[in-house]
Amino acid sequence: MNSSPKKKIDYEALNSSFMRIPKIDIATARSLIDLGYKESFQLIGLSPEILFEEIKKKNPKVPKDLLGKLKMIIYFVETPEPDAKKMDPHQWS
Repeated sequence: MNSSPKKKIDYEALNSSFMRIPKIDIATARSLIDLGYKESFQLIGLSPEILFEEIKKKNPKVPKDLLGKLKMIIYFVETPEPDAKKMDPHQWS
């Protein structure tokens, strides 16, 4: 019998519109939800650097690669037909 505690699944983040963005993980979606964003269109016109700083205030241990993910997310939501080659967070680091 498995005695380890069951990992809690973040259904709110998993079912959010942020998860429709290619290569976005649940932790990134959760970070945006925790800032009060519910839909990806709400990020249009925002600065990825400012979002990153706001997330860092709430979670100082945020991974540095999150900034690249945020830049990619902003590109995705602001671009009608995003270039598939640019849909990789490492392209934005």
